[in-house]
Amino acid sequence: MPRSHRSRGRAARAREPHPELDVDRLTAAWRRTEVRGGREWNVQPVSEAQAVKAYLCPGCGLEIDPGVAHLVAWRADGVLGEAADLASRRHWHTYCWRIGPT
Repeated sequence: MPRSHRSRGRAARAREPHPELDVDRLTAAWRRTEVRGGREWNVQPVSEAQAVKAYLCPGCGLEIDPGVAHLVAWRADGVLGEAADLASRRHWHTYCWRIGPT
């Protein structure tokens, strides 16, 4: 008897609604913590598709153009709290961050 290549559960799965994607949860998975110069930093990559605005890189002082992948970094151990740390986040060229802040 020939083998069937169809999944037996396909009809049942087709009736189930697709779960809504949680973008915050997905992007938080890429966030990491780094220690530099005795300070703890949250670092999150920004893909080309997510980069829709221009930013000034604090490492080199040059503009990060829209459509260029880069990193966003903010203090993870600031004394003023998480809201203040998020407000002071900065966009860095990936290379500038790698050689970067101390």
